[in-house]
Amino acid sequence: MSNFNNKTASFASTATRTSTYDSSLRAYMVKVYNFMGMALGISGTVAFLTASSPALMSLIFGTPLAWLVMLAPLGFVIFFTYKLQSISAEKAKNYLWIYSGLMGLSLSTILVIYTGTSVARVFFITASTFGAMSLYGYTTKKDLTGLGSFLIMGLIGLIIASLVNLFLQSSALEFALSVIGVFIFIGLTAYDTQRIKQTYYHFAGNNEATAKMAVLGALSLYMDFINLFLMMLRFFGDRK
Repeated sequence: MSNFNNKTASFASTATRTSTYDSSLRAYMVKVYNFMGMALGISGTVAFLTASSPALMSLIFGTPLAWLVMLAPLGFVIFFTYKLQSISAEKAKNYLWIYSGLMGLSLSTILVIYTGTSVARVFFITASTFGAMSLYGYTTKKDLTGLGSFLIMGLIGLIIASLVNLFLQSSALEFALSVIGVFIFIGLTAYDTQRIKQTYYHFAGNNEATAKMAVLGALSLYMDFINLFLMMLRFFGDRK
């Protein structure tokens, strides 16, 4: 009887720890998605306000300043990831807001090129696809590491081919790259979600580290969402 009671107590203790751990993981993932959602909100607001001002659009995109606006997000995200280890979690969040604001400036052109109705439609299509793949990445028991490595190599190839097409101006190549891009970012959404979950397991117990990893995770998912949105906009967007 004593042995039975000990086993029962041990099982109850393990179940309690597992429940606490799972609830902590859920809270962590909610924080990641909240940061991502706030970043998307900042980008959308900045893009809308910029596109609504013809004077500001002429100032930015009618001058060489356009190159700075387009390249600034890339430069800043490289700087952001490089500095992440040496800055506080609070400063990392501020960097995320700055980056999403810069992206909003860069994205303002799509509100001039595409109709507002089609932009809204593509946004909801993207949100639905992103949500489904992120849920898959969170719940699947399959290890997506191998898939992630393959997708990252594909992303590098996509970037190189896109740069080449800036000079070729091939509509057929652009279409092919858009199709490939959609599948790459759909896959990366699932892979990054699983990676963020595994990162929590690695840093659980270190509040400062998990806080910074939540910001980095939000950045990864934010970039997946934005790129998936831009790829889908080429298919479903209606130009003005």
